[in-house]
Amino acid sequence: MTLDRRRLADHTAGWGFAAPAVILIGVFGLVPVVWSIVLSFQHTDLTSPGTFAGGDNYAKLVADPLFWDAARRTLVYVVLFVPITLALALPIAVMLNQKIRGVVFYRLAVSVPLVTSTVATGIMFSWLANPQFGLVNAALDAVGLPKQGFFSDPGQALFAVVAMTVWGWLGFAVIIYLAALQNVPKDLLEASSLDGCGRARSFWHVELPLVAPATGFLLVWLTINGLQLFDAVYVTTKGGPLRATTVLVYHLYNEAFVSFDGGYAAAIGCAVFLIIGVFTLAQLRFNRRTSHYEVR
Repeated sequence: MTLDRRRLADHTAGWGFAAPAVILIGVFGLVPVVWSIVLSFQHTDLTSPGTFAGGDNYAKLVADPLFWDAARRTLVYVVLFVPITLALALPIAVMLNQKIRGVVFYRLAVSVPLVTSTVATGIMFSWLANPQFGLVNAALDAVGLPKQGFFSDPGQALFAVVAMTVWGWLGFAVIIYLAALQNVPKDLLEASSLDGCGRARSFWHVELPLVAPATGFLLVWLTINGLQLFDAVYVTTKGGPLRATTVLVYHLYNEAFVSFDGGYAAAIGCAVFLIIGVFTLAQLRFNRRTSHYEVR
């Protein structure tokens, strides 16, 4: 077999293995995106043929105070959710990277929220934070503190959602950090120890810079998921109370499946897609500038 024919066979085999994934991504990823863009230029109730609307839906979006309120809540959520998750995940990963008795059990315990569905998590937190019979308020009452409304209080609901989703995503972030820490070359740690670095200085000057790519990945990944927040809100608060947890994607859901304004909902979806793209590109450029190292 000639070299060209061998390369052709290799390419054919490679595309044969990749074809199912490519087809699935195209059908369930690319096609909906294109169709959403088309819908965003139409007036449609999603049950009958739409009519061309030009830029009406985008003009409505710019002038819609509910959209901007939802965008503000989404930004507040992301600003809280991402840093808190990262700040908790790294020290937990450092502790789980030590040789301690029962470390396998602790690692398993941390990863449990990762495999728990959002519906189950939402139901559990709704019961725990129930104003009347929840365990959290029972504990507060036992120590003499006033009971809190949590998901039913407009001033606390968004923060309660943040706490719930941090718990749900913490295991994922810990696993990523733990993998990064375990890939730090041992000879670098030994060299820093011989140079007189204590455990804290060794972590700050050796391990922390080497896990910077993991931090960059988590920063992008968690931001994308935070901007797409929907299921946790749908299960716990339904966007309430008093729209206190109506974030962008939940606002999109209301417009599409409550108000049946499919064109405007598609325009919101395109705006969310654009926001995610801008945030992701900005973070990738930032990560590229701040994560410069090479281990040989």
